Amino acid sequence: MRMSSQAPSRATRNVTVLVLAQALLGAQMPMIFTIGGLAGQSLATNPCFATLPISLIVLGSMLSATPVSAFMQRFGRRAGFLLGTLGGTLGGVVGAVGLYLHSFPIFLAGSLLTGLYMSAQGFYRFAAADTAPEAFRPKAISYVMAGGLASAIIGPQLVKLTAGAYVVPFLGTYGAVIAINLVGSLLFLFLDIPRPPKPDADAPRGRSALELLATPRIAVAVICGMVSYALMNLVMTSTPLAVVGCGYETSDAANVVTAHVLAMFAPSFVTGHLIARFGVERIMAIGLMILAAAGGVALTGVALENFFVALVLLGIGWNFGFIGATSMLAGAHTAAERGRMQGLNDLLVFGGVTFASLASGGLMNCSGGTAQAGWTAVNLAMAPFLVLAGAALIWLVLRPRDSAPQS
Repeated sequence: MRMSSQAPSRATRNVTVLVLAQALLGAQMPMIFTIGGLAGQSLATNPCFATLPISLIVLGSMLSATPVSAFMQRFGRRAGFLLGTLGGTLGGVVGAVGLYLHSFPIFLAGSLLTGLYMSAQGFYRFAAADTAPEAFRPKAISYVMAGGLASAIIGPQLVKLTAGAYVVPFLGTYGAVIAINLVGSLLFLFLDIPRPPKPDADAPRGRSALELLATPRIAVAVICGMVSYALMNLVMTSTPLAVVGCGYETSDAANVVTAHVLAMFAPSFVTGHLIARFGVERIMAIGLMILAAAGGVALTGVALENFFVALVLLGIGWNFGFIGATSMLAGAHTAAERGRMQGLNDLLVFGGVTFASLASGGLMNCSGGTAQAGWTAVNLAMAPFLVLAGAALIWLVLRPRDSAPQS
């Protein structure tokens, strides 16, 4: 990865650390998302609850977003990211115990703890912008997201190596998750992001949460971020169940997830440059259109090629939509508002993702009685939310442009 000459050494160092963290620690997320629904299906008494473990991860992330953001605002990014790896480690341990004891409630408790890691990982992209100059900010965010390219390869391959390593299915995978968190936590010792200064008693506190959400650019950034992430999660959560339910192997599901996660992060090498050249609104609009195309491909059939193409488009659409929304949000609030706004944003985004993952299992397993009917229902559910995000973006483009606050 070639850093911009506009980036100072501290920003370059921090982006490098965060890229490596995204690559190594981030590998646990495609691992868990690949096997979570399958493990849930084997443990749950009702197949409609098969994706509940994934929903609990996202719920844990949603509930953690505001506290983790406040924790980072007070104690710094390094402390917050170490807290996240602690959550990932505990989630792996409890999840492994749940599998060993064949206990669905214990397994769900492990998923909820894993949500603490997922929440902290969500702040990698914001941390990349902390020490980056304004011109380098979209590229810094994009580079860190590109670290997920390695996680897309590492995670599913580890699933293949570990899923059947023990008599209890997927137990070895959770052992690998524990090891990843323990080793990956060492990376943050090299992070050099100053702790935010404690504001003076008479210092301006910035806008309230409601005032921030009433700001047009912030509102649209949040809506597009929610829709991009929630729809990606809605479809991805059901994908392993759909692939296996349509007669293919677990390894085929892992390969589809690999292609999807590669597509999520590979464009990140250029997304920041595209935003800088063409504007964030255009890139977000293209992302929404690609998400719509993903649903269209999925609805045309259940051949393995359809799954691959649809999930690749889903990943690219998420990348453009979510990185675009993050870049728009990062330039729309002040430093004093950072902790409040970023925590609120991720609370709302992962609230939407929680709803999507809960809906995914119900649509997939309880719509029409067949895997193909469930897969159709999942992809049709994308349409109204894409219309909402597209309308919000068009409204923003057509109104007079606001001046972005300097951070």
